[in-house]
Amino acid sequence: MAVTDMKSPPTTASPPTRRPRPSLLRRILRDRTVLLLALPGMLLLIGFQYFPLLGNVIAFQDFQPYLGTDESLWNGLDNFRILVTGDPAFLNALRNTLILTLIQSVMIFPVPIVLALMVNSLMSEKLRQGVMSVLYLPHFLSWVIVVAVFQQMLGGSGMVNNLLRSNGLPTFDVIGNADLFKVLLTSQVIWKDTGWAAILFIAVLAGIDRSLYEAAAVDGASRFQQTLNVTLPGLRPIVILLFILQLGNSLSVGFEQIILQQQAVGIDASEVLDTYVFNEGIAGGQWGTAAAVGLVKSVIGLILVLAANKIAHAMGEEGVYRA
Repeated sequence: MAVTDMKSPPTTASPPTRRPRPSLLRRILRDRTVLLLALPGMLLLIGFQYFPLLGNVIAFQDFQPYLGTDESLWNGLDNFRILVTGDPAFLNALRNTLILTLIQSVMIFPVPIVLALMVNSLMSEKLRQGVMSVLYLPHFLSWVIVVAVFQQMLGGSGMVNNLLRSNGLPTFDVIGNADLFKVLLTSQVIWKDTGWAAILFIAVLAGIDRSLYEAAAVDGASRFQQTLNVTLPGLRPIVILLFILQLGNSLSVGFEQIILQQQAVGIDASEVLDTYVFNEGIAGGQWGTAAAVGLVKSVIGLILVLAANKIAHAMGEEGVYRA
């Protein structure tokens, strides 16, 4: 009697069972400790960042402070006409803002990266800590003190000019020179904030796997080649992230720093969009126009961040967020 092979039907693996997602209340109770820790920061963010956004309504009103937003008359887009009518004061502020934005993006942003690379190259850990302690201290000084220091150093009666005068050499006044005002602003920002900004890059450098440097050294890579092929790729994600975030504030180029020195050089050389909003809105009483300019500035910053984030995704980087 012939015996035929009977193949058993193939068994299909049952799909893994998915655990039901816990309810919102259960998740809140589960993460209550973390939520309580985050609550003060959330309240500050809502109270000082999101709630004031409601004040942008005055950009569409003929706002009068004694009437408030409820009784002030609506005027549609009249306050935005200044953006297209070619007002000389506005165009001057816009031109100065764009120039300072370009300077900050090209000259100021890379300086903390270079400083971090230099500090990271120091062999002694104690020496690195000592150097950074000195470099980030100016960050904690107010702009009033920083401006006063520069005036005492570079002003007409400052230390440098007194030294030149005592040696019979010609003097120069940097503080009151309108042609050098943008260079002065750039040098002040670099002196005050470079050390503080470099801390994050130094932290990222410390997290790079040391075995990568050892492997590169075994392959015969020089220190410069190790920097190009190991260090800079390790810094690239944080550099792109910070650059995208900076674009959001790219049109805010230092209100307090500029307003403290505006009288010395005049409006033409120093007026930017932030000081224009202050001078026109608070000092000049043009509340609606100033709010319209501030609103447009914020919208442009948001568009720049979203566009830069899209470009970062196209380059294979995480960016600020994932869509």
